[in-house]
Amino acid sequence: MPRQLTTNDYLEGVQARDRAVLGRAITLVESNRVDDRQWAQELLTELLPFTGGARRIGITGVPGVGKSTFIENFGLRLVERGHRVAVLAVDPSSSVSKGSILGDKTRMERLGASDDAFIRPSPTGGSLGGVARKTRESILVCEAAGYDVVLVETVGVGQSETTVAEMVDFFLLLKLAGAGDELQGIKRGILELADLISINKADGDNLEAARRAQAEFQRALEILRPAGEGGWTPRVVTSSGHTGEGLDEIWEIICEHHEQLSANGELERRRRDQLLGWMWSLVDEGLRSAVREHPQVADTVGSLEKDVLEGRTTPTAAAEKILDAFGT
Repeated sequence: MPRQLTTNDYLEGVQARDRAVLGRAITLVESNRVDDRQWAQELLTELLPFTGGARRIGITGVPGVGKSTFIENFGLRLVERGHRVAVLAVDPSSSVSKGSILGDKTRMERLGASDDAFIRPSPTGGSLGGVARKTRESILVCEAAGYDVVLVETVGVGQSETTVAEMVDFFLLLKLAGAGDELQGIKRGILELADLISINKADGDNLEAARRAQAEFQRALEILRPAGEGGWTPRVVTSSGHTGEGLDEIWEIICEHHEQLSANGELERRRRDQLLGWMWSLVDEGLRSAVREHPQVADTVGSLEKDVLEGRTTPTAAAEKILDAFGT
């Protein structure tokens, strides 16, 4: 059994780029135990001066779009360019078993074997709050460990994309051609989040279909998003995680985006808004827990929920009673 580390051990290990200590530090950050949470905040406070220097990139796409292959080969390209790459894969914990897949290291064996890469699947715990807190804090730990590119992979379903988009500098959406994915993307409104769309698996017999999809999405973006925040205009490219085609172009676009937003002050504003948004989301989460755990609320919430479900009172009236009980 590994020995218990002190806060100083964590600090020295993370800054020395010890991947074993880094993994244990993130485990501490992810813990839901009260004493671990307090300890993690002490550690993060000490690490804060060494954070903020990474390119934070969110990557999403529906299952089967090829995210893992794309991220592995993209990460290997960045390592070849001299970067240190951390991959935080937001993993969908089961709401029934509370288990999660956590297979990203297996899916990215070559990248995981690199001394300049770190892959960490993070179970959501079944809540977006879990995604927000654990992943944001894991980003800070990775930055303090000297990783200058942090890739945050989402599962590509539900609202996790919005949550991740609010914690990164650049959001990349991977799409497929010829799978009915084009219309779905527009319906879900995810185009409003993307800084770049890449039609992935653009190789072999699928290349022509990918180019047609690229043109369709480009037309959609011109209508829906003529210019984004900071004057950035989203683009559409094609890529192949398998062959590596388009990966260098995507990195060049990410760098261009970073330079543009840095020059006009948008990047700093976005990072500041992220910090305040993070703070208030934690306040909301804490208040929600405090309300549910309040003794007077616990005594009345069961009967109030039953009254709402059986039509004896309105949700608004029940909510007011809960808040009144919380205030007593």
